[in-house]
Amino acid sequence: MSHEAAPASKPLVANEGIKTASRHLRGNLKAEFADASTATVSADSEQLIKFHGTYQQDDRDQRVALKKAGKDKAYSFMLRVRLPGGKATSQQWLVLDQLATELASPSLRLTTRQTFQFHGVLKGNMKPLIQGMHKVLLDSIAACGDVNRNVMAPVNPEQSPVLEQVYQDAKGWSDYALPKTRAYHEIWLDEELVAGGEPEREPMYGDTYLPRKFKTGFAVPPSNDVDVYSQDLGYIAIIEDGKLLGYNVTVGGGLGMSHGNEETFPRLADTLGFIARENVNKIGHAVLTTQRDFGDRTNRRHARLKYTIADKGVEWFKAEVEKRSGVTFAPARPVTFTTIQDPHGWHKNADGTWFYGLHILSGRIVDRAGWPMKTALREIAQMHRGDFRLTPSQNLTISGVSEKEKPVIEAILARYGLDKENERSGLRLNALSCVALPTCGLALAESERALPDLVARFESILDEAGLHEDAISLRVTGCPNGCARPYLAEIGFVGKAPNKYALYLGAAYNGTRLNRLVSPSITFEDAVKLLEPVIKRYAKERLPGEKFGDFCEREILPKDATFHFVGHGGLVPPPAPKASAPAS
Repeated sequence: MSHEAAPASKPLVANEGIKTASRHLRGNLKAEFADASTATVSADSEQLIKFHGTYQQDDRDQRVALKKAGKDKAYSFMLRVRLPGGKATSQQWLVLDQLATELASPSLRLTTRQTFQFHGVLKGNMKPLIQGMHKVLLDSIAACGDVNRNVMAPVNPEQSPVLEQVYQDAKGWSDYALPKTRAYHEIWLDEELVAGGEPEREPMYGDTYLPRKFKTGFAVPPSNDVDVYSQDLGYIAIIEDGKLLGYNVTVGGGLGMSHGNEETFPRLADTLGFIARENVNKIGHAVLTTQRDFGDRTNRRHARLKYTIADKGVEWFKAEVEKRSGVTFAPARPVTFTTIQDPHGWHKNADGTWFYGLHILSGRIVDRAGWPMKTALREIAQMHRGDFRLTPSQNLTISGVSEKEKPVIEAILARYGLDKENERSGLRLNALSCVALPTCGLALAESERALPDLVARFESILDEAGLHEDAISLRVTGCPNGCARPYLAEIGFVGKAPNKYALYLGAAYNGTRLNRLVSPSITFEDAVKLLEPVIKRYAKERLPGEKFGDFCEREILPKDATFHFVGHGGLVPPPAPKASAPAS
C-alpha cells in the first residue's frame, strides 16, 4: 500500500515546535517537577517527559467519583526503565522492588519490550525514584519519545558464545543511539549545567530528534521471540558452524494503527540484505538518520518509518542507507523461524550454569492473596548471584544459576507455589496483554485485567478438544496502538470500546505473517462462541504439524473477506454488494 507524501507546505505538528524550543529536552521540566502545588505538568512538558522515560496518567477507575465530588483527576506517572536485552542484576532487582514498594503502585510490570515499568508514581516521587535507579546504574533515558527506544534481544546469553555476541551488539547499538543531551542528568540527578562551554549538539538526532518512536530488535533463529518483523530496525543473526557471521537487516515494521483510518496500518518489515557484524552501528545510524530526514513531521499518524518506506519504496530506502553508511548489502541469507515461546523451567547453559524460565501472565510482579510472587522473587534476588532476564513475552528468566544455588531457588519457588506457574496451557504460555485500564490514557477497553478470564474461557474449549498443550498465540490490547503486538497473534483482540474488540485471526505463529480482521466489533463472550467451532475443526482437520493460525488462513479465511458473527457460532462473510441496475 502506498501513499502520497505530505506536501512541503503542510504545517508541522505541534510536537516539532515543542522539541525545537526545548533546549534539547530540558524545557521547563526542572521547575515544574519542583512545583508541589499541582500534581500535573503542562501540556508541553507532558510531551517532553516521554524522552525521559515517563508518561503522565491518571486512575480512570476514579474519574467519575472524583468529578462528582468536584475534585481533580487522580494523576500519577508511569516510568519505564531502559534495559537493553532485558538484563538486570540481582542487586538492581532488589532496588527496583524496593522503589516500587516505597514510591510507586507498588507492583513492577514486565513489558513486551523487555523492561520494567513503574505505575502510580506521584509527581513528588519521580526524582527520588530516578535517583534510586541511578545508584544501581539504571536510567530511563529514551525509554519513550521520538528516539530509539529499548533495544530487544534474546535472553540467556550464557547458553552460547553466539548469544552473548548478539547481546553485546544489541547493547552496543542501544548505547550508540542514546541522545547526547545532558538534560536528564541536570533535571533528575542535579548535574550542573556547564556554563561557557561549546553549544550542546545532537550529532545523530538533531534539534528535533525523530518524527516518531523508533524500535530495534535482534533475533537469533529459530526463535523469533522479539517479533523482529514488527520492528523499525531488525537484525537477524546468521550463524554457521556455531559462529556469528553477521546479520540480515530488516526495516519498516510497525503495528500501530487507528480504527477506521485506512491510511494507518500494521506492516511487516522488509529485508534489505546481509551485513557483517562490525557494521551494525553504521547501518543503524544510516537507517535512523534517513528516517530523521525523510519521515513525515506533519502528521503523527503517518510518521513511523513504515510509512516512509511505504511511500518511497524499499529500493529507494536501501540505496539511501547504503549511500549514508558506505556499506553495500550482500544478498540476504536464508533464515527459518519456528517459535516465539520462551523456554520455561530449568535449562543448562553452555558455561555449566542453569537458568529457570518463569511464566508470568501479563508480566505483573505483585503480591496477591495466596500468590506472593513479588515476595518470592525478592527472596531469590537476595541469595542469587546471577542475573534476571526479562523476555519479550513478559516472562522472567532467573539466569546464571550455579549448581549450589539451584536447589535453594527450587525450594523458594515451591514454597510460594511458583513452580506450578509453568504447568499451564499452551495458550496461556503464549498470551500477551498491554496494561490498558485503569492507567493508560489511550485505552478504549480492558486488556490486562480481562486476560485471565478470557484465557480461562478458551482453555475449557481447548481442553475439550484435546489441545491443552498446543502453543497458540493470543494477544489482547486495549487500543489499536499495538503494544502487545496483537496483529501478529493467531488470535488477536484490539480494544474498540468498553467490552468491544476488533477480532483478528490467522497470523503465522512464528511472527512472519499478519492476521486479518474477522469482526470489527465483538464482545469476548461472542468471540469465544464464534471460535469454539473453529477450534474444534482445527483439532480434527489440521494437517500434521499445522499451527492454528495457518489452519485459519488455509480453511477459515478466504482472501480479502471480513467475517462477522451472526449468532450461531459460525464465521460468515458479509453479503456481496447488489448488482446495480443497467442504465436505461
